[in-house]
Amino acid sequence: MQTRRLFIGNVATGLAGTLATGKVLGANDRLRLGIIGVGERGTQLAREALSCANVEIAAFSDVYSRRLDDASAISKEAKLHADYSELLADKTVDAVLIATPQHLHAAPFIAALDQGKHVYVERAMAFTLDEAKRMRTAAQQHPAAKVQIGHQFCSSGHAVDAIEYLSSGALGQVTAIRSHLYRNTPHGKPQWARPVFPDMTVENIAWSSFLGAAPQRDFDAHRFANWRYYDDYSGGSVHENLSQQLAFWYRVMDIGIPTAVTMRGGIYRWKDGREVPDTMTVSMEHTNCPWGDLLFTWDSGFGNNHPGMLEELLGTDATLVRAQQIRLVPQKVIQPGGVEITGQTPTAPRAHMQNFFDSIRTGQTTNCTVETGFKVSATCRMALESYRLGRTVHWDPQNEEIVQQP
Repeated sequence: MQTRRLFIGNVATGLAGTLATGKVLGANDRLRLGIIGVGERGTQLAREALSCANVEIAAFSDVYSRRLDDASAISKEAKLHADYSELLADKTVDAVLIATPQHLHAAPFIAALDQGKHVYVERAMAFTLDEAKRMRTAAQQHPAAKVQIGHQFCSSGHAVDAIEYLSSGALGQVTAIRSHLYRNTPHGKPQWARPVFPDMTVENIAWSSFLGAAPQRDFDAHRFANWRYYDDYSGGSVHENLSQQLAFWYRVMDIGIPTAVTMRGGIYRWKDGREVPDTMTVSMEHTNCPWGDLLFTWDSGFGNNHPGMLEELLGTDATLVRAQQIRLVPQKVIQPGGVEITGQTPTAPRAHMQNFFDSIRTGQTTNCTVETGFKVSATCRMALESYRLGRTVHWDPQNEEIVQQP
């Protein structure tokens, strides 16, 4: 196991290079992208990619014909495919951005690598532990391909500042990370609710392609539009939000998969037929990492937006607080004359996407690798398994399995 000092040095060196302004690209460096999944997030990623230098979109793929029609407004020259395998067969496509529902990440990810494409996949990387293993294996089998997991915080200026504070030793011994994610919406507007359009019909949606490996069922337009509500396709706030906050600290501190996870909660706010919880707390026990033993806790709810998104890394000598800003707050009992420090490293626009493109062109490692994605995916699945079973679950590192007994 590498030491804290060695790890920090390696990561700081990598981030300093990847967060810097990319080189000026020539015409031969132009990248052609394929977008798989052109919903709200896929559209955002497509526009973000187009705002980077020397990038064009060669093709879109989606199971819903309306989204393909809308995609034409983003790039009129791009080809449109109902089947992503047709997009992947295009040898002129250099890289793909995958923004499908979570349960559909694995298949196009693996197929894209097999076709020699670079891959950017949205969070969380994998829906199940088995898929996480297969995706990791695929990336290992294609080492020349660059893979970026869509945890954007890993490319933020906060990451540079956090590493600097940690490497200074100012925090002392770190024993806990407390994190929160709270949201609220107006009455009558449930979190994640999406409209069901009249043209969401069996004629316009490739229903079997949407289901993928999920349990087979008759066509349901509401289930298609609001897939985030359902266990078959979504990890809920655990996959959407916990994964983001885990990825930042897993990247910055090299925290491994927890030895034990306990999740409690339920559907307390929005009793509208959804299956994923809207209020929860997760406790993750981490041992044998470079920082020693620590407890990572996360709580979240959709009934009140206080305290929003907040993370506090608790050290014996100081607290590292991350919200809109990142701040190092000294413990007065240890440092009576200590002064609070606010991070100064900015986050460049489109930093995470640009890092992906820079990695393709230069060969450098991406800021959120498959290994980080694997650890985050495994931890999220442990949380969901604990919630489902109503008990603590444990990680078996030898067999890489989630077990009920250590």
